[in-house]
Amino acid sequence: MSSLDEIVVVAPGRICLFGEHQDFLGLRVIACAINLHITIRGKRRKDRLFIINMPDIGETDTIDISQPITYRKKRDYMRSCLNVVLREGYEITCGYDVEVRGNIPINAGTSSSSALVTAWTKFLLIASGSPDADDPIRVARLAHRAEVLEFKEPGGMMDHFTSSVGGTISVDCREPFEVERLNVQLTGLVLGDSLERKQTLDVLRSSKEDVLRGIRQLKEWIDDFDLRETPTEVILSYARKLEEPIRRKVVANVYNRDICLKALEMLRRGDFDPAELGRLLLEHQAHLRDGLGVSTKKIDAMIEAAMAAGALGGKINGSGGGGCMFAYAPGKEEAVARAIEEVGGVAYIVHVDPGARLLTPR
Repeated sequence: MSSLDEIVVVAPGRICLFGEHQDFLGLRVIACAINLHITIRGKRRKDRLFIINMPDIGETDTIDISQPITYRKKRDYMRSCLNVVLREGYEITCGYDVEVRGNIPINAGTSSSSALVTAWTKFLLIASGSPDADDPIRVARLAHRAEVLEFKEPGGMMDHFTSSVGGTISVDCREPFEVERLNVQLTGLVLGDSLERKQTLDVLRSSKEDVLRGIRQLKEWIDDFDLRETPTEVILSYARKLEEPIRRKVVANVYNRDICLKALEMLRRGDFDPAELGRLLLEHQAHLRDGLGVSTKKIDAMIEAAMAAGALGGKINGSGGGGCMFAYAPGKEEAVARAIEEVGGVAYIVHVDPGARLLTPR
């Protein structure tokens, strides 16, 4: 059996450590891949059909790549990845019998959809025989195109970079987007699923629209205004004139910008104080909760329970309005996981993952 007769690819979910709700503003974010995955396994066919089985969500699809690929629904990611890859000139000469499985919480802020498109994009590049399959940045950019740009939806590239590159990374989210791998060993991460279904697109659009409206106003008042560079005290002095809730959201983003930069400086050093990292996570969470309004009572309760059980910090994960939180609890993982479950969450003790990769078929 040749290497292309059977292909198995995995891609991880992610948590956002710092910079939540900031990637679409062109600011920095810090994220890490976690060892919950989407796994795509495919066996080569003799025709040009992709027969796709997704048992976790009870869906199937048959795609003939010799014909134009049309979308059956919004966010038809298996088809959009094929369209993007083929449009870019990659040649896929045969179909595959494909099975997609995963253990990433769905619609919970841990980037299950981005892990899916990252894994599928990498799978398709491998199937094409292209060396680009080994370029995690190229994979991430194509995956972002297939998930976000193809359907004209809000969202940055943090998720795709994190899932594809793996480890702990910083992403400069201003074009052309740059990824920095952080040489740091993070341990003690506990993910908590609130089981509250989040409304990603509604939350993202509301946050983005209000903040962009505020930024446009600040640009009229402040010479050479730049959300990345203008000092905090200058922004705050003018932000007082903004109407609510725009003022509150702009101020929260400015503080979170500064928190992310402080955390990045710490993590770049590698030798950091865990208690200080935890404190910054809690400070970030406070602005997400009170400033942007994206936390929920249940997630707040899960974070409080985690702190009472010995965590050093924690925050909501993802766009918010439900979904997951995580706690930073080195040495206290088991106790924190129990505490999260005692208040109604589902806990996962997670580790930093190396990113999207080809596995040896079994």
